[in-house]
Amino acid sequence: MASKPTDSGSASTHTVFNQPRPLAGHNLYAGDNALRDAVVHNGGHWAEDDLQRYGEVCGRPEMIERGFLANEHRPQFESHDRIGNRIDQVNYHPSYHQLMQLALSEGLHSSPWTHPRSGAHVVRAAKYYLHCQLEAGHGCPVTMTFASVPSIRLNPQLAEEWLPKITDRGYDPSNRAYTEKSALTIGMGMTEKQGGSDVRANTTTATPSGDGCYELVGHKWFTSAPMCDAFLMLAQAPGGLSCFLVPRWRPDGSKNPIQVQRLKNKAGNVSNASSEIELRGALGWLIGEEGRGVPAIIEMVAATRFDCMIGSAGGQRQATLQAIYHASQRSAFGKTLIGQPLMQNVLADLQLEVEGSVAMTMRMARAFDHLDDESQSLLMRLGTAVGKYWICKRTPHHAYEAMECLGGNGVIENFITARLYRDAPINAIWEGSGNIQALDVLRAISKTPEVLDNWYGELEQSKGNDLRYDHAIAHLKSALSGTDDIEYRARHIVDQMALTMQAHLLMQGSSSAVAEGFIASRLGSRGACSTGTLPQNVDVKTIIERGNPLAM
Repeated sequence: MASKPTDSGSASTHTVFNQPRPLAGHNLYAGDNALRDAVVHNGGHWAEDDLQRYGEVCGRPEMIERGFLANEHRPQFESHDRIGNRIDQVNYHPSYHQLMQLALSEGLHSSPWTHPRSGAHVVRAAKYYLHCQLEAGHGCPVTMTFASVPSIRLNPQLAEEWLPKITDRGYDPSNRAYTEKSALTIGMGMTEKQGGSDVRANTTTATPSGDGCYELVGHKWFTSAPMCDAFLMLAQAPGGLSCFLVPRWRPDGSKNPIQVQRLKNKAGNVSNASSEIELRGALGWLIGEEGRGVPAIIEMVAATRFDCMIGSAGGQRQATLQAIYHASQRSAFGKTLIGQPLMQNVLADLQLEVEGSVAMTMRMARAFDHLDDESQSLLMRLGTAVGKYWICKRTPHHAYEAMECLGGNGVIENFITARLYRDAPINAIWEGSGNIQALDVLRAISKTPEVLDNWYGELEQSKGNDLRYDHAIAHLKSALSGTDDIEYRARHIVDQMALTMQAHLLMQGSSSAVAEGFIASRLGSRGACSTGTLPQNVDVKTIIERGNPLAM
């Protein structure tokens, strides 16, 4: 008699165990000792309750899911409506809009402008750092809207009309005239095919048409968030390269001829639409003076570079907490990963990177809060270039190392580490790549020598605390004293500026274990080292515990 066939669908091959559950439902602020210390140290203590609240919001499972959905469903471009009218519309998944709504309702685009006080930029930076860990792409229009305010203020008439709507905490993604909306977002268009970072090579023209208006004709090679309500753009006016506010719709309600040619197919940052556009006689209003376009828009660029520091630091934090959490829940070779010495070395090294990034970012936020103080303004002038260069450039390798801690799971798209890795290079490339930042540092020192004296003055506060630190400062001064081949050596110089500043700030912080570990691993003379090569006697357990998202 033949045996009865087995129902293969009911046969269990194995039980799933030793696989960590997704990390969700945790408070991103409460579990981040580096951020909490930096907020207090830099004057944001008054917002502790609000930051605790927002840390809980950003750890909710539904918020994390929105970040995944916004990336899974990429923006889609619709050039014309169904009957042939040009609409230049980009359609996003509802999760993208929900994240935008959350960011703007929290004032991440406006709070220091609408409610200025000591620590306002520190608190806004802390909240943005928490928020960007949900998803990085939608941060682009949030940042550009935030950064546009100082530039738009250069035209008081435009500022009076536009800034109340720019700083409003509502969110209106509808494709209609700005005159019909109470809340607006702002983008930026600088890059052209032939020039890239060399914006003075731009060929877009701006012809005066009367009443302070200009007509712009040309193209822009990279215009992200093309559904913003207006853009700050550079174009060649009769008086030279100038800055303009260019709305998507004209004041009479007709469409301004800004035509999207296509969306970029990017490796990362995929939830954020980046486009190529053509300007076919588009209306624009002058910001600042003719021929002073770069100084006018540089206010916006400086603020976007600062946000790149925040975003990359946030990316490092999310990658590290995922690695630490995974290692605490996963066992191999008879004990948990987090209990194994070599993994401890890697995890502590990842956390040290976060500690340095957060300390430097929040120190620059404090400087941003006090730009009326010359020393703080000078510190910010160098600090945004040095910090943007170093923190953003460190993030891709950091993301990879964190991803490796999860093994094969780390490269799978429904684990957040894969997205963090794809997104990691973006901030290092946009808003001025590494070479541009390094050269900007040299330019600032050459043009305004007191910025370097002021930088040294900040570093001197920790001199005498550690001989290795003192030697690093001496090395930095020696490197900057020689003018031969200084452009060739620019990256090395900025590396040392960043490392000594981070070491100084960590020595001023609350954790001697962190300061010692950072100096021993980053200011020594060990040469090039991989992550996880910390020297002996570093207190790795204390450092890891500071980064453990569940150690509250």
